[in-house]
Amino acid sequence: MKTVLCYGDSLTWGYDPETVWRHALEDRWPSALAASLGDGVQVVADGLNGRTTAFDDHTADCDRNGARTLPTVLHTHAPLDLVILMLGTNDMKPVVAGTAHAASKGMRRLIDLVRLHAWPVEQEVPQILVVAPPPLVETADPDFAAMFEGGVDQSAMLASFYADLADDSGAGFFDAGSVAGCSSIDGVHMNAENTRALGRGLAPVARLLLGH
Repeated sequence: MKTVLCYGDSLTWGYDPETVWRHALEDRWPSALAASLGDGVQVVADGLNGRTTAFDDHTADCDRNGARTLPTVLHTHAPLDLVILMLGTNDMKPVVAGTAHAASKGMRRLIDLVRLHAWPVEQEVPQILVVAPPPLVETADPDFAAMFEGGVDQSAMLASFYADLADDSGAGFFDAGSVAGCSSIDGVHMNAENTRALGRGLAPVARLLLGH
């Protein structure tokens, strides 16, 4: 049995911009990925609303620093064969970091944490797949527009930064924006159709990295 960890934020948790609730389990992208990969692969979803790559959010009600919580998550779900890292959207908040360049530095830190982790069981270093989240879009929602001010332009550069990072570090890369897009309702999150499309789109790359 192969095990895949999906480490992300509200896009992985399954935030639904239409209901302001959570997508049904089958509509979340890790579930669609699991269905596409089929038997022999366990997909573990670890999504936290507001999670960043490696930055503190002092307004948060829990620890959203992805670099600080990742080692615990890796320990919890070991052994792992593939770690999918899809973070960076919340880095676009000016109060957090505000730039694609900063997000790429945070993503590099996450890659290093996976590669250098002291695993609780004997295992090889898992494959890593860096996923650039879909770019933010303009929204009429005043709260989200203010929260992510300047983020539309910056998020559009994430895929380029992450592709270069993945190439440099020997990780896999996937541009979520190539198969899915954010809803203009809040400019940040995906509807059910797009979350499912992302899971299906990731499957061939994940299958290749798993040798499955």
